[in-house]
Amino acid sequence: MHQLGLYKKAHVPIVVSILVISKERWENIMSDNSWNNIELRDNRYNQIIHMVSAAKGAENYYTTEDHSCRSEGVEMARELDSKAADAWVGHPYFDVIDNSTDFEGKIRRMIGSVCHKIGLDTGDRLLTNSRKHKFLVSGPLPEDSVFPPFQDFEVVHNYLQSNSPNQVRLRKRGQKGYYSYIHTVRRQNQPGDQVIEVKTQINHRDYINLLTQKDNSHFTIYKKRRCFIFENQYFQLDIYEQPSHPRCRGLILLETYSALEAEEIQHKLPTFLKIEREVTGNPDYSMYNLSLREDWKTSKKYIYTNFIGPEDSSGHGLKIKMNGHTTERSNFKLAPTQNGHGTPGTPVNGKA
Repeated sequence: MHQLGLYKKAHVPIVVSILVISKERWENIMSDNSWNNIELRDNRYNQIIHMVSAAKGAENYYTTEDHSCRSEGVEMARELDSKAADAWVGHPYFDVIDNSTDFEGKIRRMIGSVCHKIGLDTGDRLLTNSRKHKFLVSGPLPEDSVFPPFQDFEVVHNYLQSNSPNQVRLRKRGQKGYYSYIHTVRRQNQPGDQVIEVKTQINHRDYINLLTQKDNSHFTIYKKRRCFIFENQYFQLDIYEQPSHPRCRGLILLETYSALEAEEIQHKLPTFLKIEREVTGNPDYSMYNLSLREDWKTSKKYIYTNFIGPEDSSGHGLKIKMNGHTTERSNFKLAPTQNGHGTPGTPVNGKA
């Protein structure tokens, strides 16, 4: 089990506290010191990478020999690995590197994830083929007790006025009254048919000021985001809430990143959720289109193709450059839905 926190002070006290004391005791310590997870975890670290222990999925390579700092057996190592990973569940840029490849491949995937985040172009030397997968989930959701350890967040998205075809968006994300704020600018029609996104963490005052530029052709999007790990795979479950456009009522989307093929990722999906189908690349499920006030059949703003919205970028498989901000690029093209518009869930050539 190894973990990496970018870029600031050591993360060890947070993880150690979760490993050695109960959750209730940790909550009391945070309360006594006026701490909160948003500041300790989300705003403090730009990226968290959890390297899954060999005790999970590579047991033949797990040993305590010649390890001065490793004394626990396989079962205890698995338990500690799960607790350490759970301590970071909910961080907006949390990557889990499992044992689905050999050790060299595992290290390359970790290095690739870091390089993408800090903006280092490695060409094809560290290709991981990781991409975002999005799935439509049917409600009602099971009881909370059925889920593995999770973190729930309030998420609010607002699109701001911008010159077409560019897009600007604000995100407010937090829990228990504490929030982080992200300003995202998406620039289309760049050289090489690329899309460039610039993400900037802002404070509450800037967030309030920028809200005055809200684009009234879009609804505000309200979600409850549930983050959890299942089968060594990190998932985000977005539950759309009211007020919103009728097309969003009851909408639940599950998202994850993986280098596995579509058929293989099916075996990693949470068995306790009713997953209807994969909707990756279907513009009917892009947040930009979902937030439009106009009817899709008559709207001139509905985006059919070449669409990756600001909510779709997390540094995976994208070129990133940082100069105080995070810039993400992609030349990924999407196919239109079968009938152009339609309601969410319209298949694309027989596939969602």
